[in-house]
Amino acid sequence: MRRGYPGMGGQNMNQMMKQMQKMQKQMEETQAKLEAEEITAQAGGGVVEATVNGKRELVHLVIDPDAVDPDDVDMLQDLIIAAVNEAMREAEQKAEREMKKVTGGLNIPGL
Repeated sequence: MRRGYPGMGGQNMNQMMKQMQKMQKQMEETQAKLEAEEITAQAGGGVVEATVNGKRELVHLVIDPDAVDPDDVDMLQDLIIAAVNEAMREAEQKAEREMKKVTGGLNIPGL
């Protein structure tokens, strides 16, 4: 009686396991590389600039002093939110693109 999956030879299964292990290692390396990268986005024509890392953490924020109007704090808050959100979106999109290169477009949960 054969062990394993019906219709699959042991050698094919071993080859598939090796490929999966290689892909997993590449995914881990890509994830580590992405976590070390920083993405910067701007809002308000550059008066607010936000930088996030690959872990989706805000690591740097620059506000042009001309954007600071004590009579319009709401606008400054909106610009900060817009810059941070855009940087987060760009970081997410970059992560998706890089992971697709590794997985060949396979939809793997958790990525």
